[in-house]
Amino acid sequence: MLISEIYQSRQGEGILTGTPSVFVRTSGCNLRCGFCDTPFASWQPEGEPFTVEEIVSRINDVKADARHVVITGGEPMLPREINQLCSEIKCAGFHITIETAGTIFQSLDCDLMSISPKFSNSDPQESRAGEWVKRHRATRNRPDVVLHLMETYGYQLKFVIDIPSDLDEILEYLKLVNPNDKSRVLLMPQGVTLDELESRRQWLEPVCQKYGFSFCPRMHIQWYGNKRGT
Repeated sequence: MLISEIYQSRQGEGILTGTPSVFVRTSGCNLRCGFCDTPFASWQPEGEPFTVEEIVSRINDVKADARHVVITGGEPMLPREINQLCSEIKCAGFHITIETAGTIFQSLDCDLMSISPKFSNSDPQESRAGEWVKRHRATRNRPDVVLHLMETYGYQLKFVIDIPSDLDEILEYLKLVNPNDKSRVLLMPQGVTLDELESRRQWLEPVCQKYGFSFCPRMHIQWYGNKRGT
């Protein structure tokens, strides 16, 4: 499978924020989000081919004290080898988080399914994406798949928020999937700089308090800046 990077760091988003983790970033995605902050794994997929055994070996090489593995992308539910990879990582004794857009279901070993459904604020510009615009819009919203993932795995729902009106779309979506634990609904400000994140935090954090959702800061940006390998 095509892998763009494997590294040890701290989880910067979600309910496991701060947890030492090894990140395995698969390369390749079925969407083209306009705000994607890892275009090297989606818009222009980069990386090297690894066997499952080579990935697990690299995890053990870089793990330090980490007992958590985060499989991210791109879209990590795409590669046909993902099932075998998760089985091998679980056999090695690691907790597994998978970060997915929730458009593909697979039955595999996973402790936390981190689901980030994409909405209209993710649509790319036609001047950049061309034919991908229609493909992205047609495939980004799969509440049936998200429900299946929520019923099968421990989960968190992570929504990227750009402007206040994004909330209307998300509230309607939550009526479809109806999570029974609102604290597992995470609202995360869109942005890759501290100024962008802070300006959105000021109005988004009170929204989370109002609805009982969890505010999801992007702590890795604060810790390391927006760069690869963090």
